[in-house]
Amino acid sequence: MNQDWLAQLPITNIIDYRAVSGGDINDTYKIDTTDHEYFLKVQPNKTADYFDHEKAGLEAIGKVVNVPTPIAQGQIDGDAYLLLNWINSGDGFQSDLGSAVATMHLVHNDKFGFDFNHQSKAVIKNNQWQTSWAKFYSEQRLDMVARLAKEKHVWNATRQAGFDKMRAEFVDYYQTHDVVPSLLHGDLWSGNYMFEADGTPTLIDPDALYGDREYDLAMTTIFGGFDQDFYDSYNQEYPLEPGFQERLPWYQFYYLGFHLVLFGETYGASVDRILSQY
Repeated sequence: MNQDWLAQLPITNIIDYRAVSGGDINDTYKIDTTDHEYFLKVQPNKTADYFDHEKAGLEAIGKVVNVPTPIAQGQIDGDAYLLLNWINSGDGFQSDLGSAVATMHLVHNDKFGFDFNHQSKAVIKNNQWQTSWAKFYSEQRLDMVARLAKEKHVWNATRQAGFDKMRAEFVDYYQTHDVVPSLLHGDLWSGNYMFEADGTPTLIDPDALYGDREYDLAMTTIFGGFDQDFYDSYNQEYPLEPGFQERLPWYQFYYLGFHLVLFGETYGASVDRILSQY
């Protein structure tokens, strides 16, 4: 990052820029101009379409919930970038966050998937549209995790046996239970929400798709950061179906399994606890 690179952005009067924390996928910066503050994501050595999925997700979710606003997207000197407005953080209420997530989930579609695939490091998640949730989730999420775990050598016969039973139970269940495709954040952990200075709940860094809302909520149960006020408020807006707790493990597996692929056996015991239930 240098002045020559910055000068090619579609903004003017830049007075300052600095690297900021923003996850482990992209390089991230705060850019100040004489009139505005911006948040810049850069993915080195990628074409502009690298950020197509994130931009589309922010635009879809942003119609109903506060998100960073995409301002510009492109490529500079071989690096993909996405320019967003800067959000000053503050404190807010979990109840407002629960209501916001429910509002997002109340946006429905007639199919499961999304217009763009999502790339996370070297992994590309297939979001091809499907009319069946059982097909989408089993083939385009569960099977992906198992395949990658084998390739990373963090898989074994015991895990495969538990996985096969879980997958079969999941597919069997959704042969007779309908799912309404909801607009999902896709990676709803505590690091992907914040509150604006005025307390407005804001969702960031989406891995958006249309799917079972329980898939989104499963992530909120894994790493903490969501209290009972969140769930109570969510249920007031969009009550959960009976049996939610019993269905959670096959969704929790996806997130924990993906972490097993990315970070290794640190997540092995958590994956094994889920698979041992089947």
